[in-house]
Amino acid sequence: MATVESETTAVVWKVLVGVGDTVEEGDAVVILESMKMEIPVETGEAGTVTAVHVKEGDAVDDGHVLVDVS
Repeated sequence: MATVESETTAVVWKVLVGVGDTVEEGDAVVILESMKMEIPVETGEAGTVTAVHVKEGDAVDDGHVLVDVS
């Protein structure tokens, strides 16, 4: 199982996947917003989304787990 983590302190602007969705390596799964910039967060591994740990509007810090993929 792989986790997709935030690399910065930001707010979750948009969640692009749901549990059960299939993703390919490099697919954006969440878009963060920081200082009016949109930051796509990509998965490093292909697989199926097994959990989404955030919702739109959540504040996250560096290292916060956003999505699990297996």
